[in-house]
Amino acid sequence: IFRIKSRSVVFWERRSGLIARVFPMALSFTFATGYVQTNVKMDVSFAVLWLLAALFEGVFCQGVYAPPNVRIIHSGHACNIEEERYTERVYTIREGETLKLTCLVLGHPRPQIRWTKTAGSATDRIQDSSVFNETLRITRIQRHQGGRYYCKAENGLGTPAIKSIRVDVYYLDDPVVTVHQSIGEAKEQFYYERTVFLRCAANSNPPVRYSWRRGREFLSQGSDKGVEIYEPFFTQGETKILKLKNLRPQDYANYTCTASVRNVCGIPDKSVLFRLTNKTASPTIKLLVEDPIVANPGQTVILVCIISGGEPTPTLMWVRNTEELPKKSILKSETLTIPAISTEDAGVYSCVASNNVGNPAKKSTNIVVRALKKGRFWITPDPYHNDDNIQIGREVKISCQVEATPPEELMFSWLKNGRPLRSSERMVITQTDPDVAPGATNLDIIDLKFTDFGTYTCVASLKNGGIPEISIDVNISSTTVPPNLTVPREKSPLVTQEGDTVDLQCLVSGKPKPIILWSRADKEAPMLDGNMQTESYDGVLRIVNVSREMAGTYRCQTSQYNGFNVKPREAIVELIVLYPPTVEPVYTEIRQGLGRPFSLSCRVLRAHPSKVLDYEWKLGTRLLTVGQLDTRDETEYHVRALNREGYGAYTCDIKNEAGAGRCTFLVTGKAYAPEFYYDTYSILWQNKPRVYGFKLQWTQMNPNAVDRIMAYRLGIKQTGHQRWWEQEIPTEDNIQKGELLTYNLTELIKPEAYQVRLTPITRFGEGDSTERIIRYSAPVTPDWSKFHCAFEEDTICMFTQDKTEEFDWTRHSAATRDTKYTPNTGPSSDRTGSKQGFYMYIETSRPRLEGDKARLLTPSFNLAPKNPYGNVVTNPTYCFSFFYHMYGKHIGTLNVYLRQKSQTGQDTSVWTLSGNQGDRWRQARVNINPTSSFQMVLEGIRGTGIEGDIAVDDVTIEEGECRDPPPSNIRSLASPTAMHIWQLCLTLLLVLVGLRR
Repeated sequence: IFRIKSRSVVFWERRSGLIARVFPMALSFTFATGYVQTNVKMDVSFAVLWLLAALFEGVFCQGVYAPPNVRIIHSGHACNIEEERYTERVYTIREGETLKLTCLVLGHPRPQIRWTKTAGSATDRIQDSSVFNETLRITRIQRHQGGRYYCKAENGLGTPAIKSIRVDVYYLDDPVVTVHQSIGEAKEQFYYERTVFLRCAANSNPPVRYSWRRGREFLSQGSDKGVEIYEPFFTQGETKILKLKNLRPQDYANYTCTASVRNVCGIPDKSVLFRLTNKTASPTIKLLVEDPIVANPGQTVILVCIISGGEPTPTLMWVRNTEELPKKSILKSETLTIPAISTEDAGVYSCVASNNVGNPAKKSTNIVVRALKKGRFWITPDPYHNDDNIQIGREVKISCQVEATPPEELMFSWLKNGRPLRSSERMVITQTDPDVAPGATNLDIIDLKFTDFGTYTCVASLKNGGIPEISIDVNISSTTVPPNLTVPREKSPLVTQEGDTVDLQCLVSGKPKPIILWSRADKEAPMLDGNMQTESYDGVLRIVNVSREMAGTYRCQTSQYNGFNVKPREAIVELIVLYPPTVEPVYTEIRQGLGRPFSLSCRVLRAHPSKVLDYEWKLGTRLLTVGQLDTRDETEYHVRALNREGYGAYTCDIKNEAGAGRCTFLVTGKAYAPEFYYDTYSILWQNKPRVYGFKLQWTQMNPNAVDRIMAYRLGIKQTGHQRWWEQEIPTEDNIQKGELLTYNLTELIKPEAYQVRLTPITRFGEGDSTERIIRYSAPVTPDWSKFHCAFEEDTICMFTQDKTEEFDWTRHSAATRDTKYTPNTGPSSDRTGSKQGFYMYIETSRPRLEGDKARLLTPSFNLAPKNPYGNVVTNPTYCFSFFYHMYGKHIGTLNVYLRQKSQTGQDTSVWTLSGNQGDRWRQARVNINPTSSFQMVLEGIRGTGIEGDIAVDDVTIEEGECRDPPPSNIRSLASPTAMHIWQLCLTLLLVLVGLRR
């Protein structure tokens, strides 16, 4: 805050601890950052004063807001992590294991995290949705779930941060051996050559390698003149073929194909055995049924298929076309029974036998279920005179159509007034080809006479009976007239409201009455049943639950069926759907302080009818104002100065004939939620052996939106407990946007985690709360001068296991010791004496063997350049220290190595110790001088027996040479961010002093 009165006093104050008072020609700064205080006084001009003011405005007033930054780490069952070009990582995991990826995020406000399987697009998302939290977890991962996963973090500042990792799922299916043979005839020598191919195939990732054995003998190319092996290089890496040329007696043996992916991801080799004998043969079967099988509905159909040959014994299965077998079918041994068969059960049924020798044997039969359906007729007046009416002396044709199964059994007969009718010169009966479905018959009446008027009946039946006939009556008389189609006056346009049920109606006259076809007239769109046309026998189309998308014009037209085969008659019906206004915003929360003005706006997006819309503004149940929208599409309500009675829910209802659309605005004086600041280094400290402290830091979201925040209510409880402890943290002045607020939590019990809740309080009352979990763990920030890890979190400070060794280090707590714990070895607590504390150890019980190694790797540390040209001037010295516990009569060796990026493949030994060191924790310290980016390697080697567990805890890397450990009650004096700002300011002041002198 700047307050300037002439040239007398400029007062600059900030809650973060920096206070500056500037008098004419004199300047005094007090820096209070952490425990460091410096006072500098000097005489400067007002020009320098304004320079300093601008500097501090830029450095401090922007606050601690920072754009997002992300990093992906894993904590699941990774087999391997490889670095590819452009720093991309490939995460290898075994199928069926649990994939667990964590997106470590920096930035403030706390960025929102989203995991996708593509770079933020809407396709190929994880399980059809994105994962909106820091950890992506897929249990029992399957091969199709491999691919590239993206972690995207955004907090509204700058561009979103995106990191990706490629997940490669490894698997090996059981191999399958198939056998094929070829017999070639050479006429000159008069002999037959019989060659057998054994083909082995297995699905895998990575590519599989195959090996063959005959009995116990390994076969390789060239080891046997009668054997050739086709390597995967020649068969696209999918199979390996063993060729036995001109079979010999010794070739009849047991063959084993072993598929291997070389134990990657711990996937064991898989084998399959095939016995080749002189009886080995492909399967043969017999289908003991007719083809086709013709059945009446309701009958039971039994299909019998027997295996007539094949060695090994084939397996038998039934399939139907490309569909599943009917659910009611019964499969028992070689017999398939289909009870109460229906037309839906018809199709081609196949019996398939396979024994992996040659091609599978397949026999099929077609089951036909007899049926008659969909009988129709139409009348065609004299086609030669273009008549639409039936006239004496002209020709008329009656056609009848029926769908029959099987079509060749379809028979037609005609009756006139109930008596059989035979074909004659004037009454000509014809029938279409029975093989062309649907079948049809025609009755041509030539030179129509008055005596020909009457009822003609078309009768359709199947030859062998068993199915009810279909009879269709057609009346030919002087009253037979062509159709006419009209729409009732009150039925078009038809006005309805959204959600109602409506009947579209076309009146059809004529005798006989035809079928009516409904379709959309205004666009190419399907009807409600999914078809482009819908049939109606009464001329009514019923639409249930009408929506606005159904509005438009509909066409009704006559069909040739059940009526005259003449030019179709048609009519149009217009459907108008009324729906209430759609408005925005539907719901908005507005936060305002007392005495301030604000405006509310409600906008119409669409409505029908859209002319002359009424609006009504209310606060709760109190009416504020009413009016009409003529040409505008929005209405506004203004509040000049907000008072306490002005808080509440404002609603704007915009109405038409169909109803109302409502905008709701909740006006409140609640303060926004605080935003916890996660990115501060050294927010944990320890001043007593059993407890720890935590520097709680936060910023306030939009603090100026409402009245001044007078205090925060702090709630804290142990995770898993019910009881909250609460207290108020008062504030003195206005809080600025981006201002970092702090409060020290003390007396937290190690290594318990706590749930913290922070609620701002204004004159209005309590605002929105924010919660977070506090855990006892040292932050991993290798860029700073000190690194410390006590292994209290699952991520173990980004330590990793060396997968090339025989076994891994294990994270352990004495409180969770299982019944398999080996006595007389290993620690009974962590380094601090806590039963709940964690440490890393090697478990030397079986199946571990003497000399087995486990390697634990620290994160990589970068060396910062010391001059502007980017080179390290001198080799820096670091102190690497750790606590170790080596108790037990079979203790092996604990080694420490320095691994440098510039010395690939060469680890430098810096410390080693062997044998029993007693039941207590000891500290080791060693100076290291890396010349490039480096890691430390902790190697545990198993001794001669099971009482040889080695443990490590509290690993530290610190700049400078090793010295005596500091007292336990000393903590960091200042955060690195504050120290950097302090150093920048002090440097500038010293420069200004020099300029003044």
